[in-house]
Amino acid sequence: MNKEEIIKIKISRVEKEIRDTPYDKSSEHHHGVLKAKLSKLKDELEGPSNKGGGGGLGYAIKHSGDASIVLVGLPSVGKSTLLNAVTNAESKVGNYDFTTLGVVPGMMEYKGIRIQILDLPGIIEGAARGKGFGKKVLSVIRASNMVVLMTDIQRKDWLSKIKKELEEAGIRLNKKAPKVHIHRMTKGAIQIIDPFNSLDNETMVEIAQELGFENAVIQLGEKLNTIDQFIDALSKTRTYIPLVEVITKIDMEKKSKVESIKSNNSEVILMSASMDIGIDEFKEKVWQGLGLIRVYLKRERNGEADKKEPLIMKNGQSLDAVLKKVSGEMRDDVSRAYIWGKNARFPGQEVSFSFPVFDEMEVWFGR
Repeated sequence: MNKEEIIKIKISRVEKEIRDTPYDKSSEHHHGVLKAKLSKLKDELEGPSNKGGGGGLGYAIKHSGDASIVLVGLPSVGKSTLLNAVTNAESKVGNYDFTTLGVVPGMMEYKGIRIQILDLPGIIEGAARGKGFGKKVLSVIRASNMVVLMTDIQRKDWLSKIKKELEEAGIRLNKKAPKVHIHRMTKGAIQIIDPFNSLDNETMVEIAQELGFENAVIQLGEKLNTIDQFIDALSKTRTYIPLVEVITKIDMEKKSKVESIKSNNSEVILMSASMDIGIDEFKEKVWQGLGLIRVYLKRERNGEADKKEPLIMKNGQSLDAVLKKVSGEMRDDVSRAYIWGKNARFPGQEVSFSFPVFDEMEVWFGR
């Protein structure tokens, strides 16, 4: 029996103990420690592969463009059709399972942004434990900037199943990492600083010890509502990634049922790629979810901005980050920044380098 098989047996035993232990106030501490032990075992099972990139033919993906997203879905739900509709890819399309045998990349251009889209093999339940394409599929997801979950209208319930599957694999969809700062020490044991009185202190200490921390100051920067959030903050293999959900082949179902699905989940995209339904909504949702910002530079203060080649930044970054992206040396050569656009109080407003960027900002840097 190899190491991986031993870890899987240990995982099964801990999962069984969690299921068999009734959850109430008296068992809350025990449940928390068991979950930490389970998280540690899953981290061990993942090993170095959790960094993404995967191995094997078709999985050594070279990322290009301004962002990279992955299409994940059951076999034959229309991933290849969508990829061909929005990119320059030539993904083989067929009506039988596992048509897509490797990762097929394509490039979508939208609002001046180049977005690489990767069509992954059809994923099945159990991928988190290595079934089907398993770890290879998960490694590509982790290394990307967004995941698009796709199913057809006949199998719409699969979306909730795969979201649970990805959750078990440590992939957090449309969530932000808990604000927890960890400062490792050479001595002093485990100290928890929780100004919000979020969770039981003793439980947090024992969870930290279970996850391999010996001497550390762990400070919560926000109120945590569950033990799972605390475990996530301390675990090494959590991936936080935006999500877009797509239900395809809506032309094969009654209009009343399609409308009912939309009313129950306004965020899901209802699509028929062959009829060009939902394609524009898909592009816009991807754009919004990635949180990318276009910044246009001016060569002269009173001149026109270069809108053919925008700088692509992330929402929340500052003009200082823009300068560093243009040239690390340029930061020392300029002392002023002037901006134009929707968030400028007036055209040509002078702002500090800490000013946050916004979409379609025009900027001129000077002395």
